[in-house]
Order: sequence, then structure tokens, then C-alpha cells
Amino acid sequence: MTIEHIALYVKDLEAARDFFQRYLDASSNELYRNPETGFSSYFLSFDAGARLELMSRPGTEEQSLALARTGYIHVAFRLGSAEKVDELTARLKADGYPVVSGPRTTGDGYYESCVIAVEGNQIELTV
Repeated sequence: MTIEHIALYVKDLEAARDFFQRYLDASSNELYRNPETGFSSYFLSFDAGARLELMSRPGTEEQSLALARTGYIHVAFRLGSAEKVDELTARLKADGYPVVSGPRTTGDGYYESCVIAVEGNQIELTV
């Protein structure tokens, strides 16, 4: 069994898609739009693994984005090497995205960093 896709509601669909294309080499399908509900989405694909669906809809509610909360906390992207984690973390930091941890080796042996991006959501970069 594999995860087919993960979905994320966002306010600015185009900016979210741009982030994943610019920094994580995502490829996107064409915009889907339901004229009756106002729902719109893009499916983003990466080199391997699950896809990410970015969604937008009028009237969605804001939720707390505290780092320690129940629910989904981050989406992790495997970059393939510590050097790539270091490079992308530095690039995101230089572009104004807050780095909340790392790059570092965690107690359970992962080399990773965590960055706040895409409307306050946490993105983990790992080997």
C-alpha cells in the first residue's frame, strides 16, 4: 500500500504551486475549477512518491498553525543528501522563509531541517 496523495487547503493557490515548483521541482497539472462551488485545485507530482494536491475554496476556515498541535504537522521531502538539505535550507532562509530547526542530525538519526513556508505550514527537508 502507498499514499497516493496528500491535500492542503491554501488561500493563494498560485503562490503555493509556485513554491513547490521553484524549490522542490514539482510538476503541476492544469488548474481544475468547479464553477458551482468555487473549488480549485492543482495536483503536484515529484520524482517519486505521493502527489500533493493544493486546494482552494471560498469560505475555508483558518486554523491554528502552532508547531505543537494535534493533526498533520509537516510534509517531508527526501532530497537525497545532506549537502542538498544544507543548500536548500540556506536558499529558503535567504529568501525569507523561517528555519525552525536544523539542518541537524536528530536523536533518531535523521539529517533534516524544518522551514515554515506555504502560508505558515511546516516543510521538512531530509536526506
